[in-house]
Amino acid sequence: MGPGLHEDGFGLLATDEVRTPAGFSAWVTRLAGDASCTYRWIVEDGLVLGGIALRHGTGEFARRADRIGYGIRPSARGRGLDTWALGEILAEAARRGMDHVVLVCAADNTAPARTIERHGGVLESPGEVRRYRIAIA
Repeated sequence: MGPGLHEDGFGLLATDEVRTPAGFSAWVTRLAGDASCTYRWIVEDGLVLGGIALRHGTGEFARRADRIGYGIRPSARGRGLDTWALGEILAEAARRGMDHVVLVCAADNTAPARTIERHGGVLESPGEVRRYRIAIA
């Protein structure tokens, strides 16, 4: 998948090297040590297709930034994996007692906007970066 801004929602930074077993292991070890976030990966036949993260910390960043971030490998897009993963992580947010989550996406990136809206996302602020809120039932 490689590093890039479209994957940073689930913990992949531009500085992470994930193409080798050692680099991938270092990335997973770093994420496992982050108690303020729950990470989940979508894996099929040993290949990581994407991932999603629920930020449940209480720090300033968690309060002002998006609570859920995700990325899907370009070759796996269009299969509904993002919709499924968002539903699963919303269930995790409910188990954690969260009353809402916030997600953001670029205004010109319509696929995430449709996914968020399918799960009840309400647009809070339009613009270059669209900010959505999903109430947790």
